[in-house]
Amino acid sequence: MEVSANEEARALWGDVLSLLKESVSPPVLAMLNSCEPERLADGTYHIATKARFVKLKIEEHKNLIESCLKQVSFEDLHLVVDLTTDQNVRIKTNSEVTQKELTDWEHTQEQQGSVQHAAQPQHCAPPMKPEESVPHTEDNPLLNNVTLNDSKLTFDRFVEGDENEMALQAAKQVADGENKNYNPLFIYGKSGLGKTHLLKAIQNYIYATQPQRSCVYKTGTEFIGDYVNAMRDRNSAVRTALERNCRAVDVLIIDDIQQMVGKEATINFFFDTFNYLTSHGRQIVLAADRSPAQLGLGEHALDERVTSRIGSGFTIGIEQPSYELKLKLINTFYRRMKSDAIQEHMEDMLGTISDENLRLMAEKSGNNIRVISGFVQSCLMLAHRKEQHSEHLTRDDVIQLADLKWPTGQKIVTIEQIQNAVETYYGVDHDDLIGSKRNKELMEPRHVAIWLSRELTDSTLQEIGQKFGGRSHATVKHSLKWVEASKKESRTFLQKLGTLQDQITE
Repeated sequence: MEVSANEEARALWGDVLSLLKESVSPPVLAMLNSCEPERLADGTYHIATKARFVKLKIEEHKNLIESCLKQVSFEDLHLVVDLTTDQNVRIKTNSEVTQKELTDWEHTQEQQGSVQHAAQPQHCAPPMKPEESVPHTEDNPLLNNVTLNDSKLTFDRFVEGDENEMALQAAKQVADGENKNYNPLFIYGKSGLGKTHLLKAIQNYIYATQPQRSCVYKTGTEFIGDYVNAMRDRNSAVRTALERNCRAVDVLIIDDIQQMVGKEATINFFFDTFNYLTSHGRQIVLAADRSPAQLGLGEHALDERVTSRIGSGFTIGIEQPSYELKLKLINTFYRRMKSDAIQEHMEDMLGTISDENLRLMAEKSGNNIRVISGFVQSCLMLAHRKEQHSEHLTRDDVIQLADLKWPTGQKIVTIEQIQNAVETYYGVDHDDLIGSKRNKELMEPRHVAIWLSRELTDSTLQEIGQKFGGRSHATVKHSLKWVEASKKESRTFLQKLGTLQDQITE
């Protein structure tokens, strides 16, 4: 049976797409998939698209595509991308086209060194304030590409424990689109506890299982960069695009939203975008190093209208890992790293660590999960090097590596430093903190500052009392008891203490 030219063109295109999967970004691959193979004739291969931008973007990758065509056809073929109005050419959804086209347009502009970001219309854009100037970034597409490293941040690879179980389940429900009450989903916790992993897992899950849903991931800094660069552009069409495309997404994810604190104009734009998306049934996912209520504290706090909106859905904190979770993380990282090393032929990662040393590693580990992962890698590599000389990884080796990751020497902390940190965090004056006022807004920061002074310094209760306006021994003890009781009653309060303690000591 003779194969038609059209069937041959289709078969050839399928093989080309298979080769290109490892060479181009997912958005570019999606554009290629949207094209229709037309014909193969006289050394020329024609594909068709209805989108002018898709044509331009594919032609940027022309040499790579022609190389793949040569590999599968065993001849030199010239690629031609035709614009067509043929209704048989598959058309992406409006939001998909908008997002992907703007993504790569921005990336192209960045490479050329020009102002690139799509923006909102002038009537919706508050004037850019001088303090919002930010450095130009080299990788800031509107529709975030899933990179090779990011692609490993999936729900399957997230290590679950009591400390993060609720956040994980909430993220899964949002990714599935099951629970409309989790809008926005707000996940908070200190750096290195897995917030970004969950946000990227949502994006990867949607990308893999629901390609019709457009999903944008941004850090707070990137979101500021989009807005600021758009406001710099003299082209009103560029400004118009940011609002249009931000409002076209189905799922908007912003990581480290605390980076927007103090950026009033960007916050106003975000607030308008937030209200539009939620009122149209779109999903928003946010993450920060502290809760919405805590973002409303301090000198450069978010105003109440913003904190009340971002905290209006489902807010959940991730706590620091316990010994049990650290041990689970270390065992999981150990198995994965060895498995990856076998698959990728990385012999320096094929060391063996005993169960006893794995338990010791958990005892010596700090709380940052990213650092724990690096710690496991260091132990594996040292174990391999020692095995090359017929030796084994010892207890002392583990302790020495742990000391490099988490130095035991502690920073000398003064009561004045603690008071300054608490005043900044809670947004209170020094005179009020140490003074005699007893209103509710001052009692918590005063109790916390006294408790931290006891925990982080060698000062006696009497010395602490003197630094807090000459308070008595009994008054200082009352503050300590109040904090200890509050720690047991409220996870949010416990998180505050951890955040403050880390800010002071790190």
